[in-house]
Amino acid sequence: MFKYLLILIYLITFSYSYANNKDKIIENLRNTENLNFEFEQNINGKIENGNCTIYYPKKIYCKYIQNNKILVSNGKSLVIKTQTSFYRYPLNKTPLNLILDKKFLIKNVDNLKEKILDKTHISFEIEDNDNEINIFFDNKTFNLIGWQTKDVYQNLNVTYLRSVEVNKQVDKNLFKLPIQN
Repeated sequence: MFKYLLILIYLITFSYSYANNKDKIIENLRNTENLNFEFEQNINGKIENGNCTIYYPKKIYCKYIQNNKILVSNGKSLVIKTQTSFYRYPLNKTPLNLILDKKFLIKNVDNLKEKILDKTHISFEIEDNDNEINIFFDNKTFNLIGWQTKDVYQNLNVTYLRSVEVNKQVDKNLFKLPIQN
């Protein structure tokens, strides 16, 4: 009898912890208007670093360190610009459309089973149409700390966030799309 009582207590504690993490992530997302962070992006083994600002809903500005590349979304289009190239995509044709959609993230976190990774990260696997996205949250701050997707060319793209700052003052002009040279 004692053995069954211990199992019951463990299950109740585990399920409370499970629900509690999801609730904290959802509450944190609801209270987040923007994120500033440094990132490391690995696309098929090619690593790039830089700084980004996400401004919900669906806006992002990233400046890459190595090649003076920028990535900008105004909520409708996504532009990737370097000194030698300029690409413009409809945002809704990219996985970033979902990652930058706070309501979409909240709905999916609420409905999906979490995975605990190394006791430091919480992961959710989201499948939507042709997109498979793994979203990562910090187990202490419950901040978004990364994602894994396939880009428009089907390259594996893993992005890790660090030095995340929440709800800092943001210049909204940052999200104006650059023009092609």
